[in-house]
Amino acid sequence: MNSSYHHRVPVHGELGDSTSSQLSISASPSILIPLGATEQHGPHLPLDTDTRIATAVARAVGERLDWIVAPAIAYGASGEHQSFDGTISIGTDALTTLLVEYGRSATCWAQRLVFVNGHGGNISALQNAIGRLRAEGRDAGWCACACAGGDAHAGHTETSVLLHISPDSVHTDRMLAGNEAPLRELLPSMRRGGVAAVSRIGVLGDPTTASAAEGSRIFSEMVDDCARRIGRWSPGADGMLT
Repeated sequence: MNSSYHHRVPVHGELGDSTSSQLSISASPSILIPLGATEQHGPHLPLDTDTRIATAVARAVGERLDWIVAPAIAYGASGEHQSFDGTISIGTDALTTLLVEYGRSATCWAQRLVFVNGHGGNISALQNAIGRLRAEGRDAGWCACACAGGDAHAGHTETSVLLHISPDSVHTDRMLAGNEAPLRELLPSMRRGGVAAVSRIGVLGDPTTASAAEGSRIFSEMVDDCARRIGRWSPGADGMLT
């Protein structure tokens, strides 16, 4: 018999590449779950932009901390983008239920969970779900793919990050500036009519200023921030790592 079966050893890398046997003999693993969305990102970025960013951040953090990275959850609460073709939103209530049941199942064998969020519309569901999981005594938290001074949607920030992590997916010849007003000024109109009420092309910000070099800097900031929050492990009442 392979002697490794007599020892509990750490498992690293991708959850989808692991076997149940590997996990059953491992030291109770901690897992990162990328949480994204499938929604419009203007004429120049792919529908899975948020999922790509969350997955890339989770993988970089996982390599740094030796955590397992689970397959991404690619659907979220994206109702504000429903006027645009390609958007698939499951809404806050359904996402909350999904995250709660996911957490209850995963914590049967994983010691700790962190959802790495790439879409702002998912925050209410995360707060509700992770807060509930923690109230049940499950060691779960979440962090956001965020950076200081970022614009809102499909603008300089996201386009720069995609130029860094997935350059072939960016249609640079289709980049157009969208509504560049501060998000706080746009929110009343967006609550009534979604993103289409404030931007015909679905862009909030200016992607024409984006660059791969800037994307590398922003991406590093996102990874550093998530890794630091996980290392500190101080979840708030809503599960957000502070």
